Parts: sequence; C-alpha cells; structure tokens
Amino acid sequence: MLRARDAMDRGYAQPLDVPALARIAHLSQAHFARTFRATFGETPHRYLQRRRVERAMFLLRETDRSVTDICFQVGFGSPGTFSRTFRDIVGRSPRAYRRESVTAAVPTCFAMAWMRPSD
Repeated sequence: MLRARDAMDRGYAQPLDVPALARIAHLSQAHFARTFRATFGETPHRYLQRRRVERAMFLLRETDRSVTDICFQVGFGSPGTFSRTFRDIVGRSPRAYRRESVTAAVPTCFAMAWMRPSD
C-alpha cells in the first residue's frame, strides 16, 4: 500500500489509474481499492485528487501562473473539473483562494499543517 501511495505522491501529475496502482501494490484491483480505503481512510482516486489540489494550493500562493496552467500542471484534464474538485476539498474556488491567501512568515512545518486541506 505504501508503494502505491508513494507512487501517487511522486507522480500526482501523471495519469494514474487503479489497475496501474494495483500492479504496484501486487494486488487485484478490487482488493487494492478496498485495502487502500481501509488503510488511508479515502479511495485512491480521492487521495490523488487531494494531492493534486495540495500542489495547486502551493502554486496558487507562490506563483503568478494562470489557474488554467496550474490545472493542467497538477494533472487535471479540464479547468471545470479542477475548479469543482478544488472547491469541494478547499471550500472556495481557486481564484478566491489565491485572492485570500497571504504568505505568512512562519516556519514551514506550521504553514504546511495550516494549509493542508481537510475533508
């Protein structure tokens, strides 16, 4: 399970699917999906979406790239899906998040804990 999760963390911007992740974990697709959810508390798809949104949050705070560019850079296929997923996880749109985010001069460990989206 950890190998599959690590592959998702490294390759979050790549197209990943359950069959490929199940092969990494050496499990059947159904068993992988059940075990992943039992182990990490969310489905593989939702975990991958959350990782992509976390990266997008960083890029929205730290760069001036357009929301559309960030959408494709983190692995989403369409700006509509990106915006909907971002709003579901973060609670506001990517543009609103960018407007409201202020980089604070605090230790990185605190900033990461505060900025991590919660479900």
